[in-house]
Amino acid sequence: MPPALPAYDLLLPRDRAGVLPPRDGEPDLLALFADAEHAGRRHVRGNMVGTLDGGGVGPDGRSNSLSSPADRRLFRVLRALADVVLVGAGTVRAEGYRELPVAVHLRDARAALGRAPGIALAVVTRRGHVPSDVRPGGEPPLVVTGTAGRDAAARAVGAGRVVTVPVRDGALDLAAGLNALAARGLHHVLTEGGPSLLGDLLGAGLVDELCLTTTPLLAGPGAPGLLHGGWRPDPPAGAVLRHLLHADGTLLARWDLAAGRTTRPTATPASDDGPLTPVGSDT
Repeated sequence: MPPALPAYDLLLPRDRAGVLPPRDGEPDLLALFADAEHAGRRHVRGNMVGTLDGGGVGPDGRSNSLSSPADRRLFRVLRALADVVLVGAGTVRAEGYRELPVAVHLRDARAALGRAPGIALAVVTRRGHVPSDVRPGGEPPLVVTGTAGRDAAARAVGAGRVVTVPVRDGALDLAAGLNALAARGLHHVLTEGGPSLLGDLLGAGLVDELCLTTTPLLAGPGAPGLLHGGWRPDPPAGAVLRHLLHADGTLLARWDLAAGRTTRPTATPASDDGPLTPVGSDT
């Protein structure tokens, strides 16, 4: 086990509430987070870390600087459950993606789930630009791109590693990309962003669940947020809270978006206290 991993307080669901100490193979966390994994069915899980006020990066411009031992404990488990990690090219460059190692204490558990020994990496890029030193497991990543980026991607990773998808209204067809990954046997997808890719996936209704770590930090006004792009659902999209963990002031929530698309929270009736102060007003 990696040193200094914190125990989790499992707050929700209430019938399973208790303390989850770190254990070799993390059977408690696997029991919570592997229950949505069904062989042969595509499952897309988003994972994000953010501040109390919705900031998505730390002072150095990277989300990794918001992470903590509490976040990293679950992060390793989510990666161990994935066939493939799907990220945008900008995030690959900003966060320094190079390897996707499976934690030693999770390798047997991963094998027992029928996963390949290594985690594949798929990079989404319109222009086909991928850093040359990204070689998880010694192999170049898969590259999801359109016809405009196909040649550049093929030069970088080889034609056999390029997934070419249609472009619709200037945007890559991410559903086609996910289908192509599934055709390669990569059904369990973990997307780690960045904010633009995750916003596009959410806007297309392609994310089944979102694991959101909230750190006890404030990023302040003007900090880049968790999501970018033009997705503005009206009414706001719903979600169902499946699990809530706590450690060292950090909250780790698992939100079921697929269920939220069919089960929306009941709106709170308007009060008789007069109009609410508009967001952004100082009055």
